[in-house]
Amino acid sequence: MRTFVLCAHEAPLDAEIPLDDLPGHGRFDLLARSVTAAFLLSHDIRADVQLSLVLRDSLVIRLDGAELRHLHPDERSAAALLRAALEAKDGAIGAIEANPSPGVYVARRGLADILEETDGTLVQLHEDGEPATQTSPPADPIFVLSDHESFASEEMETLEKADARRVKIGPMRIHADHAIAIAHNWVDTAGYAQY
Repeated sequence: MRTFVLCAHEAPLDAEIPLDDLPGHGRFDLLARSVTAAFLLSHDIRADVQLSLVLRDSLVIRLDGAELRHLHPDERSAAALLRAALEAKDGAIGAIEANPSPGVYVARRGLADILEETDGTLVQLHEDGEPATQTSPPADPIFVLSDHESFASEEMETLEKADARRVKIGPMRIHADHAIAIAHNWVDTAGYAQY
């Protein structure tokens, strides 16, 4: 299993998101593009991937590739799936997730909760990490990355307590959706060793 956890710092917690102005609503465009980067192949969906979008450390939209339906390769359709999850958030009570569509879940949780519930090797994608070219990807990675903002101090503390391994996937800071695509390539090629 390959897991991505994206910390979204300005994402709206309500469904009042116009699909014609995604960047103007907490960089919802970045979240939508991260969904397509995490799951879409040419004419297929990665079934062995999960993506958790941690919105303001209080709400999590989780997508499961094994169950996911109705995801198309455009930003608007991905944003519509996420907006539907936000519309269903009132059905998320305590640890019970709401399930507005196949493979899409929403829960009232934060980063620490997600990391406790997810099995695998924790890898923080960070510009100050060990270069990916000098290390091998773990078998069941949990990639944690931030949106267009740096990790908050509380998130950094959570990752340090969880003993996250820090990996740098390139020489420059890039968008989260691009980082997801590069992380996929790193794992797909066994650390850039097999093509």
